[in-house]
Amino acid sequence: MVTYSLVEFGGFVTTLVGGLRALFQKPFRANLILKEMESIGVNSTIIIMLTGSFTGAVLALQSGKAFRLFNAEGLTGAVVALSLLRELGPVMTALMVAARCGSAMAAHIGTMRVTQQIDALEVMAVNPISYLISPRIIAGFVMVPLLSIVFNILGILGAYLISIHLLEINEATFFDKIQAYVKTEDLWNGFMKAACFGVIISVVGCRKGFLTEGGAEGVGKATTDAVVIASVTILVSDYFLTALMF
Repeated sequence: MVTYSLVEFGGFVTTLVGGLRALFQKPFRANLILKEMESIGVNSTIIIMLTGSFTGAVLALQSGKAFRLFNAEGLTGAVVALSLLRELGPVMTALMVAARCGSAMAAHIGTMRVTQQIDALEVMAVNPISYLISPRIIAGFVMVPLLSIVFNILGILGAYLISIHLLEINEATFFDKIQAYVKTEDLWNGFMKAACFGVIISVVGCRKGFLTEGGAEGVGKATTDAVVIASVTILVSDYFLTALMF
């Protein structure tokens, strides 16, 4: 088990290094990068908005009622904002993107592998790494942090609506506590976490797709493995990133 995990980790590192190296080789495929940015970012916006707004709302509902026991409900806004910016925003965004886009990457590339389309690219002297992997790595690195910002904004908005209209917390107190306790580094640390998670999603999805074999059954297995491995890796790496940053 340990040997298998080390081999898998080495494979993911090799895929990442190969994808980054291919970025500096001609031709530079800007159109593919923009296409993947649309797929990962623009097409995931609605689900991120829904998830973020209700995550912030339920956080405010739970923490506001708990703080009321100690007459400290004014801290609800700050607690929700810190929770979203530091942890829940990047992690929840990455998990949603892994479920939606990581699986799609593995399925797309896996289908190309079992139908020998990747072999056809090599015959035409097209580097499959630069054509399939590099654009997805860049798109994940750029778009997941931007999606996490959308998640955070909608989460704080959801918390605001619940706090002001349901829990009857003073509006000025809500924003004053956020301003007092939330620092710029909280935003940047969450932003960097999301960027790392975006790379993880892309690398895992692409590698699992590249290793697909066994026809349609193999594509299904690769898709499932991509989502599971990416999700677990995100949660594990979140601990180490948090330990380093905070």
